[in-house]
Amino acid sequence: MWLFLLFLMVPLIEIALFIQVGGLIGLWPTLAIVMLTAILGTWLVRSQGLRALGDLQGSFSRLEDPTAPLAHGAMILLAGALLLTPGFFTDAVGFALLAPPVRLAVMRYMSRRVTVARFEMGREMPPRPDMRPDPRDRSDSDVIEGEFTELPQGKKPNHPGSGWTKH
Repeated sequence: MWLFLLFLMVPLIEIALFIQVGGLIGLWPTLAIVMLTAILGTWLVRSQGLRALGDLQGSFSRLEDPTAPLAHGAMILLAGALLLTPGFFTDAVGFALLAPPVRLAVMRYMSRRVTVARFEMGREMPPRPDMRPDPRDRSDSDVIEGEFTELPQGKKPNHPGSGWTKH
């Protein structure tokens, strides 16, 4: 129900703000502000998104918990969508999400509401008891599995070859 109210209220708030701001400063300055916030927001989202992607890759390479970089990246992505949506309210929320203290506050709020049931990283899963070992998984074997087809003597292949074989 709250999601329906959100989808109903956001456009109404945006329309009211457009009417108010347009009445105060005029049509063209209002449209210029909307375009400027979209351009500035795109630039900010790109720079912060690249930084968040670097943080995420770093957490993976150090085998650390990637929850925080993933959450920051998701909020930056949401901020980008809000900043590209024309409107003053969505721009305000989008710019707020680009501020790291706001993202940290949202993460703290969400962490109190979300429970992680299990998180493991960097370990192999133990084999299931019902699985038999594969006899081909031997590291000391010199056998390479493969398939081949013998061509009759007079038949030529359909391609010129790679140069590694004689035809």
